[in-house]
Amino acid sequence: MSTRPEALFPLFAGLDTLTGIGPKTAQHFAGLGVIAPRDLLFTLPQSGIDRRLLETVQGALFPTTVTVAVTIGKHYPPRNKGGAYRIHVEDAQTTFQLVFFHARGNYWEQTLPEGSRRIVSGRVEVFDSTPQMVHPDFMVPEAEADSIPAFEPVYPLTHGVTQKLMYKATRGALALIPPMGEWIDPSQIKKAEWPCFAAAVTVAHDPASLRDIVATAPARERLAYDELLAHQITLALARQVERRKKGRPAHATGVLQTKVLESLPYKPTGAQTRAIIEIIADMATEQRMNRLLQGDVGAGKTLVAFMALLAAVEAGGQGVLMAPTEILARQHLQGLRPLAESAGVVLEILTGRDKGAERTAKLAALERGDIQVLVGTHAVFQETVVFNDLRLAVVDEQHRFGVRQRLELGRKGRQADVLVMTATPIPRSLALAQYGDMDVSVLDEKPPGRKPIQTVLISTERYEQVVDRLRAAISDGRQCYWVCPLVEESEVSDLTAAEERFKRLRAAMGESVVGLVHGQMPPADKDAAMLAFQRGETKLLVATTVIEVGVDVPNASIMVIERAESFGLAQLHQLRGRVGRGTAASSCLLMYQNPLTETGRQRLEVLRETEDGFVIAETDLKMRGTGDLIGTAQSGVPRFKVADLEKQAALMAVAQTDARKLLYEDPKLESDRGRAARMLLWLMRQDEAIRLITVG
Repeated sequence: MSTRPEALFPLFAGLDTLTGIGPKTAQHFAGLGVIAPRDLLFTLPQSGIDRRLLETVQGALFPTTVTVAVTIGKHYPPRNKGGAYRIHVEDAQTTFQLVFFHARGNYWEQTLPEGSRRIVSGRVEVFDSTPQMVHPDFMVPEAEADSIPAFEPVYPLTHGVTQKLMYKATRGALALIPPMGEWIDPSQIKKAEWPCFAAAVTVAHDPASLRDIVATAPARERLAYDELLAHQITLALARQVERRKKGRPAHATGVLQTKVLESLPYKPTGAQTRAIIEIIADMATEQRMNRLLQGDVGAGKTLVAFMALLAAVEAGGQGVLMAPTEILARQHLQGLRPLAESAGVVLEILTGRDKGAERTAKLAALERGDIQVLVGTHAVFQETVVFNDLRLAVVDEQHRFGVRQRLELGRKGRQADVLVMTATPIPRSLALAQYGDMDVSVLDEKPPGRKPIQTVLISTERYEQVVDRLRAAISDGRQCYWVCPLVEESEVSDLTAAEERFKRLRAAMGESVVGLVHGQMPPADKDAAMLAFQRGETKLLVATTVIEVGVDVPNASIMVIERAESFGLAQLHQLRGRVGRGTAASSCLLMYQNPLTETGRQRLEVLRETEDGFVIAETDLKMRGTGDLIGTAQSGVPRFKVADLEKQAALMAVAQTDARKLLYEDPKLESDRGRAARMLLWLMRQDEAIRLITVG
């Protein structure tokens, strides 16, 4: 079944196949992301209007929507052109007015003759102490009372799409749902008391009260779960395809690892030891490893990764560690060199900078197997780079490394195990959404000897004091960072530009003391500026967020972040982690501009209170929402129409277990439930996943 099942054709046809929607209206709907009837099913009401029939408008808290039966009284046509046409009406207890504008001729006298009975429903407001209903939403004879919904759903709209049109279109889409089997685990359905899919969609579009509109309402929760389940089945299929690829068991002897551990001046943390055991056990199996190593700033991921690379070498193979930038690759080299020497392992670096004879020699050594561990940028992916026997690829700091790129990495066909490292603590729900196809090892302890970083909130008005403090630190032989929010003075931005700040600080501190690095610089200049700071030639580095990831200068002990309120929490935490790497007490100054909003202050205070990246990431998620957190466009985190990742993290975890169990029991999705699950994948536009079933 690798083509869409026929039963779903009507749901995926053009919108103009629905009654009342022409090509032009269909274009308007696209503004809501609705391009087929199927999309209407998942465009749910965001609130509702209570239109239950009342006896009277008396005692209502105006302005409010009211539905009452009335007797039509006297008509008062407008005195002047464009004035209001008023009709007195009487309900069971009081009188009020219906008001119409742009009345034509005797239209209302014919439509609402004096003495007739009607049910009217609309918003009532008080004007000149008289309740008025302006242009009622409904006016029907008493016999047609049922045509007014007791609770009317209110949909999100866009230019050219009205509530009436939306209501009609969604009803048209609901009529197209074909009979489908159940794809959710029966025990989960029973436990959560969820309706079947068709019933859930119908109830979600026809709420009886506001209680049916909240995310925890059974029908809504079921639809959210359907989205999460489809996503997790896709990830589980990707994982299954990965796993079906035969790995080559790497049987580590432990000889080289022991040498390194004995040479360390400290003992690894419990979390590091646990992660090393998990990874090495994973590498010894027949399947390819596909694992995420998640750890906070300074939790010691590099040591764990190096132990895994040594396991690959002990098994007679090679390992590669890839970093996103050349600076980080060189830094890894510096950090790993002493460890490699203690184990007697040949470690080399390969970047775009290697040219000519030197590059040729390195490539030849790699192909012969003389280089055991290679550190590099993504340049190691090039066709010309051939390993003798690559057993493990470690990918560092890639939150932009989505499922697709991970599959690419596997397609190299080298049967290498894959370990992805990230220093961005990701809340569990997001980790499941983004890395659900991987197994995860978490480093949640700090290595001994890491000193806590003192975090201070300080207003930009105290700029001079901050400069004095830096001067004192520099004369003590320390180094400092100053992070600016934006480069270039753009008119829109009142944020102080890096260039300007650099000039001012250089004037205050002296020409040779201050360096500058920002995203717009040519890579070679950027590297030179970083290197000068690493070597201690410059004492203060003015930078944009390019230093967020990975630069390691143990002598740097002060981090100033200007306009800290304009950064995300996770980003501030990453930046703060650039200091406190040496023996000196370190501090981070969060400079904010007054007036600070309440949420702005709360966010900065979270940083002052804790250094735990996971706590910070969870708080960030609660305060900002998924989209902002990691720039959804490039993050690999899917967007859901019904499910809410922040509030429904627990559902995501259930969906992951359910998806993995289903595929374990029915890897080709051929049982009744398996076939229903294929239907779900088609319904959720997970066509890619269907192809994965046929791979392998």
